[in-house]
Amino acid sequence: MSQLPGDPHDSSAHDSPCRGISTNPEDYFLTRRQFLNRVGMGMGGLALAGLLDPRDLVGAAPSAAAGRPGPLLPRAPHFAGKARAIIHIFAQGAPSHIDTWDPKPALGRMDGKSIGGDGVAMGSPFRFSKHGRSGLEVSELFARTAAHADDLAVIRSMWTDIPAHEVATVFMNTGSLRISKPSMGSWLVYGLGTENRNLPGFIALRGGRIPPGGASNYHASFLPGVYQGVSINTQAPTVPQMIQNIRNPSLSKSEQRRQLDFIHQLNELHARNLQRDAALETRLESFETAFRMQAEALDVFDISKESADTRAAYGSTEQGKQLLVARRLVERGVRVVQVWHDGWDHHQQLQTRLAEKAGEIDQPLAALLHDLKQRGLLDSTLVVWGGEFGRKPTRDRNGYDDPGRDHNAKAFSVVMAGGGVKGGVVHGATDEFGAAAVQDRVHVHDLHATILHCLGLDHTKLTYRFNGRDFRLTDVAGNVVKPILA
Repeated sequence: MSQLPGDPHDSSAHDSPCRGISTNPEDYFLTRRQFLNRVGMGMGGLALAGLLDPRDLVGAAPSAAAGRPGPLLPRAPHFAGKARAIIHIFAQGAPSHIDTWDPKPALGRMDGKSIGGDGVAMGSPFRFSKHGRSGLEVSELFARTAAHADDLAVIRSMWTDIPAHEVATVFMNTGSLRISKPSMGSWLVYGLGTENRNLPGFIALRGGRIPPGGASNYHASFLPGVYQGVSINTQAPTVPQMIQNIRNPSLSKSEQRRQLDFIHQLNELHARNLQRDAALETRLESFETAFRMQAEALDVFDISKESADTRAAYGSTEQGKQLLVARRLVERGVRVVQVWHDGWDHHQQLQTRLAEKAGEIDQPLAALLHDLKQRGLLDSTLVVWGGEFGRKPTRDRNGYDDPGRDHNAKAFSVVMAGGGVKGGVVHGATDEFGAAAVQDRVHVHDLHATILHCLGLDHTKLTYRFNGRDFRLTDVAGNVVKPILA
């Protein structure tokens, strides 16, 4: 067991030049006015300061951090939710719902003809077929995922406010179009804490590129910074490069712990004399998180520790690696894992590029659902797949020879599975061409309310007071989509 300075069994304590002097830590941290009040016109205080050993400051307690309750400790939900964790797969770029989860045979019959003055109809080049006992219709693009049709809930009537990638991406993650607000993952960790303090409560896995809107998609905004998502670049060639700066090659863990405890004591003195500094406390919590991550972070991100069969099941794409890591993270108690899969913005070459993009995620997503179920984790893990908006049923207005589809805020699909949702169900509908949601419409705020509900949180009660008013993820809107709930 490591010894701390000031311990009677630590010989360094007896060699200290201040042995026998009663030190008061507050004497080190005075405002100018306090300092002058203490020492007056004399120089005694300055002389004493030169004699004191700063190491004595940490001799009073074995660990300042050990006595703190910690903002990330697990907290009881508002009610018993079915899910305890979420894996959110963000198909950034806005995938075409008409070609993936929302079949429109009428559009195929109108292919090449003008429809309602909106442009020239473009039927889907992909076949849909029914799967499972539920008969859920799924595009051939998701043939492997379709094997889990009876576990899927497809919302076909999603809509959002603005069909611009950056704005809509941030809106899907934060519920805000204008001012900076916390991400959904941050709200979840704020409400529930996390089950493994050796890992962050919210981890965002990205394939190299920063998503449109940047860190706004996974930041904590006005919530305490400890609830912010930790962004991990999964394209890094090695695990240590993927998770940098969590190990100090020059200091042992006991020495690092001693330094952190000392810093925490200094912060407590600062807060007692002046006021708490949110930015400083966030930084200290990030130090704590990095220190604790040394215990298992490098292990959990190392997928080479999985069997060859498991790795083969997830496939060789970047998304396969991400989803395998995501499963390992929720298995270790991480509350929120977001997987970023970009490249779904198909204004041209739809048939080729959409097939390529879906091919990157279909096998890994099917493997994730199978793996979670096999390990008894699907019932407690909510899996969500979807983008920021949908696509129009007409050819892109730029007139490409090999066309794609333009942006559409009025209709798109989101797929859910696992904790808290029914399987083999379709909710809502778009019109006969897929241009707009017309039945049981689901707004982004409604989706957020439903996700929070699955994890046991009432979206109207999960609030945080900031600048004189109570804020929540769903603003002043949002209704839980009850028909899809288990």
